[in-house]
Amino acid sequence: MAGSCEWVELSDGTRAYYGRPAGDGPHPAVLIYIEAFGVNSHFENLTQRFADAGFAAITPDIYDSKIYEYTDLDGAIGHLKAMDDDKVMAQSAAALDFMEARSEVKSGANCVTGFCMGGRYTFLANAALAGRIKAAASFYGGGIGPVEDFAGRKILLDRCGEMQAPIQLWYGSEDQSIPAEEHGRIAEAMTAAHKRYTMNVFPGVGHGYFCEERESYDEAATQESWDAMLALFRACTA
Repeated sequence: MAGSCEWVELSDGTRAYYGRPAGDGPHPAVLIYIEAFGVNSHFENLTQRFADAGFAAITPDIYDSKIYEYTDLDGAIGHLKAMDDDKVMAQSAAALDFMEARSEVKSGANCVTGFCMGGRYTFLANAALAGRIKAAASFYGGGIGPVEDFAGRKILLDRCGEMQAPIQLWYGSEDQSIPAEEHGRIAEAMTAAHKRYTMNVFPGVGHGYFCEERESYDEAATQESWDAMLALFRACTA
């Protein structure tokens, strides 16, 4: 059955796109992080897709209503460079508070996912908000484990020890922004911290493969990773 979506305001004043599943629930919840282009139609559709799948879903507008076209990479990257990790984590906590206060949401059943810039925030949230997260799925998150981040962001490998929930890490082999060496550094850090993770790399697939509005969209990889993500989220919130 189809869920319903609407714009809401969080306690800190951040607006967010909220998807409510059909039925009274209680339903598990998922926090969604955007790419570097804003809460565009793709993320509105994704929020709806989670609601249709039985998850209360929320996508906080951490870009303050700004949306960039996928062709405007300079604008999107410029905005990304101005982001503050602590502020985004505070907005994330407010988004979780919003959902947990709703009668249709199952208490303590929060998951998190994100894409591109949001894949990095997913990794960070799984550490910074560890006590509130049951499962995570990070899609081609740049900036998690490079030797030096192009945008000047803090490398996150030292946060692995804080994680409590299992995390899926999804990549494409043709993603020129996240080389194989970075996959290795992330895997090494997660294993050394004794954390549960899976890393999946699709051959012949590039960055942004999950977004149907991008040239790099890959339907087969999207469906496979979507199904695996839902399976993890459902298992961890049962």
